[in-house]
Amino acid sequence: MLKRLSRVVEREIKEFFARYDLEEWEFDVLTTLRRSGGDAGLTAGALIKATMVTSGAITNRIDRMAAKGLVVRAADPKDRRTVRIRLTDEGRELIDRLMPLHVDNQIRVLGGMNREKLDQLGALLRELAESLGDTSLS
Repeated sequence: MLKRLSRVVEREIKEFFARYDLEEWEFDVLTTLRRSGGDAGLTAGALIKATMVTSGAITNRIDRMAAKGLVVRAADPKDRRTVRIRLTDEGRELIDRLMPLHVDNQIRVLGGMNREKLDQLGALLRELAESLGDTSLS
């Protein structure tokens, strides 16, 4: 049942992002940079920790997003050996426009459940994750 539900929700989210020529992982990087990067951006290492992917994956993602004009690599002014990943104006405008639309889409997808049931579901899923050894949601 969980796998089936996961596929349905994933399909809905994928279709939403496709309307904006985005992949879900691109949205994840954009939101991470917007939330945590500020104007200074984040190092690739910080992005790896925040997005829980490998160094090879983050390099590929940054390359692809830079080619789309959403992020830029820039030397850290305090330490030129350090490269920071920053949102471009286009990337910032996109994430600022998409975030409320994404929230609305999530509400639509989960609209068949009231707040109390969603809270119960969240608690049960956290409990299941913890019983399987995943404490990252605690």
